[in-house]
Amino acid sequence: MKKLRIAVDMDEVLTDSLGKQLRAYNQRYAANVSPHALHGLELVDIVPEEHQQWVLDMLHEPGFFADLEWIPGAREEMEKLCAEHNIFIATAATEFPTSFVDKLNWLERHLPQIPRHRVIFCGDKSILDVDYLIDDTPQHFAGLRGVGLLFDAPHNRGDKTHYRVQGWSEVQAAIALHEAKRNQKHP
Repeated sequence: MKKLRIAVDMDEVLTDSLGKQLRAYNQRYAANVSPHALHGLELVDIVPEEHQQWVLDMLHEPGFFADLEWIPGAREEMEKLCAEHNIFIATAATEFPTSFVDKLNWLERHLPQIPRHRVIFCGDKSILDVDYLIDDTPQHFAGLRGVGLLFDAPHNRGDKTHYRVQGWSEVQAAIALHEAKRNQKHP
């Protein structure tokens, strides 16, 4: 397979920001919200109205994104992808300006093989010139010239329009499938 240009989102693709949100919310409000309660929704959509502002503000707290855990399988699969392809990180950090330093530091600690010049902070991912974008937000595929692989997450479960990967174990196979289709069209 040729060396591809692949952009990978951070939150809910590489890092488990939802898990941290749920732990913080459940601890603060003595609740027991699980990811299963979010089918097609964000946490802010299901909490009582008096808790919504706190949930929104949590993501703007300096340090929130600094210590996120890996999504299962992400570390191992990113090692493989980085060895075989040109990998970029494309994160919509512009929505959360306090996350820039946290995200950059996280990447330098956990994925030092991806140089800083391949880390892209953007809100509109249609500007990316990549073969693949692995992202959990379907709206980020609008206008994308490459193939969007929708990384399964509770909030995107209602989307039926994009090619879905259920986890990192399916990413390489999805890319191989799309490359085979592309090669059939353009031998």
